[in-house]
Amino acid sequence: MKKLLAPIIIIIAVIALIAAMLVPRYNKLVSMDEQVDSKYAQVENQLQRRVDLIPNLVNTVKGYAKHEESIMKSIADSRARLASAKTPQDQANANDELTGNLNRLLVISEKYPDLKADKNYRQLMDELAGTENRLAVAREDYNEGVKEYNGLVRKFPGSLVAGMFNFEKREYFKASANAQNAPTVDFGDDHQ
Repeated sequence: MKKLLAPIIIIIAVIALIAAMLVPRYNKLVSMDEQVDSKYAQVENQLQRRVDLIPNLVNTVKGYAKHEESIMKSIADSRARLASAKTPQDQANANDELTGNLNRLLVISEKYPDLKADKNYRQLMDELAGTENRLAVAREDYNEGVKEYNGLVRKFPGSLVAGMFNFEKREYFKASANAQNAPTVDFGDDHQ
């Protein structure tokens, strides 16, 4: 009986040691996974706020710039793409496209001094600027959370636990390659 008891105790000790090493790593991965999800939800909240503000801004500008239909359509299309994007990269690309179109709209608004003086326009622009700032902070927080999480998933011994329980690297919210290029706006005579 004593001969049988010693191997059982050793097996139980090894199992307890493995569990003592795995459980904290697993719990840390779960916590960080949830944290990344939470931070991404904040990015989505700000993107949605931005999408919600756009129609009001466009309608305000439409009243002043009735012949600037192409930019209005571009913004509506970009807004729809952003609202339907699913992955962080798709959202980043759609966000960059919308930003370019909004920049074109802002340049166009320079042609209309009465628009720039309009109370609704100024309020919407202030709200949009605030949303852009919150969005930048939310993206930064999300990417920082992804960095920490991905580090844990990739480093030993976390990589063993991550592999055993199917924790995968997360995708950063990246700007597209075109985000560095300023949009071109043409005020040719055909718009006058």
